[in-house]
Amino acid sequence: MELIKEKFSKRYHISENIIIENKIDWNVLDRIYADFNKFKDIYETQANFIANTLRTHKKIHSVKARVKDGERLIEKIIRKTPDRKEKYGKDFQFTVDNYKNEITDLIGIRAIHIFKDDWEDIHNFILRTWKVIEITANVREGDDTKRFEELDIQIKSRKSGYRSVHYLIEFFPTNQQVIAEIQVRTIFEEGYGEIDHQLRYSHSQIPEVLELNLLLFNRIAGSSDEMASLINLLNKNWTEMEEKYENIIEQKNNQIKELIDMIEQKVQLEEKDKQVILSSLDDIILKDNLTKLTDDLAKSFGTVPKEL
Repeated sequence: MELIKEKFSKRYHISENIIIENKIDWNVLDRIYADFNKFKDIYETQANFIANTLRTHKKIHSVKARVKDGERLIEKIIRKTPDRKEKYGKDFQFTVDNYKNEITDLIGIRAIHIFKDDWEDIHNFILRTWKVIEITANVREGDDTKRFEELDIQIKSRKSGYRSVHYLIEFFPTNQQVIAEIQVRTIFEEGYGEIDHQLRYSHSQIPEVLELNLLLFNRIAGSSDEMASLINLLNKNWTEMEEKYENIIEQKNNQIKELIDMIEQKVQLEEKDKQVILSSLDDIILKDNLTKLTDDLAKSFGTVPKEL
């Protein structure tokens, strides 16, 4: 596969000035492109392995895996060169030897979960499974970051509202280290992230009307996450309460059944009086337990906010 400069520059809107100003050698880019494509099949195997490992976690809803496109890699290298020069010095250049360490998303994995509360279990699973060299929590300004701070996770505030926790993990598919990126986010964060990504790649600069509506959509997605978490909490509490009272009712009914057996076997009563007692016991089983269950459940969920 050959990287043709003219076609590439036109496709990705790369001006000759960017190449010249940053002293980028096209021959080096061509060698990086060839090197990456030589190992791409190995990277695909590794990406599938990481994805399948994540799929074993019961709280992960779905997993996406991809290996970076070769041309996208070169486009990113050109775009990131000024940043790396600022970081390492004006003489820095990407090379065949360093690009695998500098470009951290050659392999990208996305793990999607349903409820925000599921994140920490997935976080611990990743830490147990791979050597993690960096974690970044991307948040929107105003988000609750207390747990990230407690776990000493780097926090990056995004004006765009992008939310996702990113993990850089290292492994050696060959004798050279490769860094893969695992992104962990909720279903609602995924929906917003995908739409935001498509729009930003469709425009060199997003029109203001789209930008404003993206921010509105971001707030809706965030509120949806909070609502899902609340529903999940209510469901857990309701289920626990139901189980508790099912056990209470079962115990009480067993006691009453024993009493009924005693009445039928040992107590000498007229049939009319016996029926009155049995009828009363039936009322106790039905009314007493169901009333208490209803009252307790109402008290338990009486603190649910009327407005979110």
